[in-house]
Amino acid sequence: MGNFDGVHLGHQSVIELARRAQPLGIITFEPHPREVFVPEAPAFRLMNAEARANRLAKLGVDHLYQLDFDHHLSALSPEAFARDVLAQGLGIAHVVVGADFCFGKARAGTAQDLKALGTTYGFATTIADLISADGKPVSSSAIRQALSEGKPREAAAMLGHWHRIEGEVIHGEKRGRELGYPTANMSVAGLHLPKLGVYAVKADVLTGPHRGSYNGAASLGVRPMFGVNQPNLETFLFDFKGDLYGAHLSIAFVDYLRPEMKFDGLAALIAQMDADCLRARQMLAGS
Repeated sequence: MGNFDGVHLGHQSVIELARRAQPLGIITFEPHPREVFVPEAPAFRLMNAEARANRLAKLGVDHLYQLDFDHHLSALSPEAFARDVLAQGLGIAHVVVGADFCFGKARAGTAQDLKALGTTYGFATTIADLISADGKPVSSSAIRQALSEGKPREAAAMLGHWHRIEGEVIHGEKRGRELGYPTANMSVAGLHLPKLGVYAVKADVLTGPHRGSYNGAASLGVRPMFGVNQPNLETFLFDFKGDLYGAHLSIAFVDYLRPEMKFDGLAALIAQMDADCLRARQMLAGS
């Protein structure tokens, strides 16, 4: 049980402890509690609900219980949550949480409190130790920092997988097609953004007739060449032909190539895109 934002190595250690139970279920919350308590705060999530569900499925999770997190749920005392939601509502027999897990009104309940309440209400509790990587604690905050600095491989070392943005391909302004680089456009609303710029990426087409895995180059940013201020993700898939509108894609950030730039004309922009794609191909060849 937890928020599982990023499904990083710490989360995976919790899941591995819970895997002894069959079937394996995950209890999480949607939206993230921080989005309810501080809706005006900058976007911080590493993944949306779709990406989280896909990652958990890859880890062999049989059931995902995504609790609606609202002011009613947040107002429950730790005891009421353990009794009404876990014991009576879900009927759990055993729950695994991380050592830093907090629950109930004002986050008043600790992992140790959950263990004591489980004894009262008929379920067992296992508390997973926190995980470190390269001598540093693994946390969603540390992963956000690495991504903000344009270090996707450092983030991947803590995640245990590539950082991905997932979602539906939406209609854009179709400038890439005119430049010879048609791109799949995706919204990044509500997500913590990695450093803006151009990346070498791996792309999985999850739905539609073009399902499969591709390499590519992606631009994450506000397109200063054209005066656009709303960030989005535009991905060019190598050696691909087809229509991806409406398909769901999963874009993995592998290497940071360069920051956003403004060019003196379209010829300079196209020359840079040629160079970006060549470099991305070279970098991805060994990944």
